[in-house]
Amino acid sequence: MKQIPKKICVVITARPSYSRIKSALTAIKNHPKLELQLVIAGSALLGRYGNAVEYIEKDGFTVSEKVFMVLEGENPTSMAKTTGLGVMELANVFYKLEPDAVVTIADRFETIATSIAASYQNIPLVHIQGGEVTGNIDEKVRHANTKLADLHLVASEEAKERVIKMGENPAMVFNTGCPSIDLADEVLNNPKLNFNPIEKYGGVGENIDFKNGYLVVMQHPVTTEYDSARKDVETTLKAIYELDIPTFWFWPNVDAGSDGTSGGIRSFRERMKPKNIHFFKNMEPQDFLSLLVNSKCLIGNSSVGIRECSYLGVPTVNIGTRQNRRQRGTNVVDVSYDKQEIKEAVLARISSVDIIKQNIYGTGNSGEKIAETLANTNLSFHKTIVY
Repeated sequence: MKQIPKKICVVITARPSYSRIKSALTAIKNHPKLELQLVIAGSALLGRYGNAVEYIEKDGFTVSEKVFMVLEGENPTSMAKTTGLGVMELANVFYKLEPDAVVTIADRFETIATSIAASYQNIPLVHIQGGEVTGNIDEKVRHANTKLADLHLVASEEAKERVIKMGENPAMVFNTGCPSIDLADEVLNNPKLNFNPIEKYGGVGENIDFKNGYLVVMQHPVTTEYDSARKDVETTLKAIYELDIPTFWFWPNVDAGSDGTSGGIRSFRERMKPKNIHFFKNMEPQDFLSLLVNSKCLIGNSSVGIRECSYLGVPTVNIGTRQNRRQRGTNVVDVSYDKQEIKEAVLARISSVDIIKQNIYGTGNSGEKIAETLANTNLSFHKTIVY
């Protein structure tokens, strides 16, 4: 008798979440025991944040449902309302799709909506990348997702131990690594930058000459420090401007304070007209990683500096508290929002010879591990908590 494939519903709510799950989507789609249901929601559908759904569909994935749930405001109140709207809309989506399991990704504020809508309807919940620690609201959301989840697919041994210490059933906690490392591994096998970022993606700013080396900046607001987002990004802008090294700068995520970050960028761009900086909204995941591996240094507060750049061996200057306590490699140096400190750290990272590639978050086969775990784990279970 032929086995009916398990319906695995994966919810992607933001631009960075796609690279966090892409290889797993492919593995689930191709697995004979699984059926992929893909729901795209939140800022992943919005043009001003890069419209990630276009890249997702271009990569050959069929989108089962689209959920528009982002409310304007980019402050803590709009974040709470966006999450509430997400719960209502996603509850209807899951009722319609009748998945055997729902997958929620990592720690963005709106991912708790996926967890609530699934777990409250007794649909087994799978959480990717739980057990890590950082700053701001992300850590609270990540740990809340963990407590709502039934199956935990973590990215490191340290994270696995932490999830078990939180009282979760050890038999339901698996270290699969991070799927974004799978993409980084592909890039390492063919590291040449074989496209012109400005010609391919447009963006705004000067047509910089990047052939002799360049920096990459990705800085997001910190949700618990959102009122200083504009001041913080202006500090980084001044540092990069004064370094006068060709730089590709990426737009922030939709979080409380992102209007301050984006407003600071626009104001600085118009006021100073920096000749060494070009700005982008988004790139396809592999292109972005190719850009990183060929760069002199990544600056900002994105987790890509902690995860992918550790695997790629890309020097990283991590600014502020957003990635507090997250396990990191020797590629990372931490600084505060001080212009001179940032400049000195960038110059030191560029000239450093002690940076090595490390596989803290996986070895390049996480997508396959995730699909196999989903296929071979009994998802028709009641949550067991160990005390």
